[in-house]
Amino acid sequence: MKLEGGCYCGKVRYQAEGEPMMAAQCHCRECQYISGGAPNMFVAMPVDGFKYTASQPKQFSRSDLERAVTREFCPECGTHLVTKVPGLPAVVLKVGTFDDPSLFNPQMAIYTIDKQAFHQVPDGMPAFERLPGR
Repeated sequence: MKLEGGCYCGKVRYQAEGEPMMAAQCHCRECQYISGGAPNMFVAMPVDGFKYTASQPKQFSRSDLERAVTREFCPECGTHLVTKVPGLPAVVLKVGTFDDPSLFNPQMAIYTIDKQAFHQVPDGMPAFERLPGR
């Protein structure tokens, strides 16, 4: 699969190729901050198939958390594009930044332990309080 996307203002662009490792909606509290309150829709793609094709993002990691993720965003418009998790050979792409978001086919809902009453998980979709297998 090949995914292309970028930020709202168009300054930062990316390309990701490979077999998706996970496509999900995340309901964790941290994702609620990033998304503005909704679940975070994402696709995890292999890190070696990912590259920025226009400009470079700014990065942010919380210094007060053990194993903090790194969030990459446009320095101009602030669009959150990618999350990188320590030790995970993947880039977590935000579906809203895809050129064609209709390519998103979520397989599961994760971190539903933090789900808000107004969050929706489609009927029949596997849902996990944390990550599958934990």
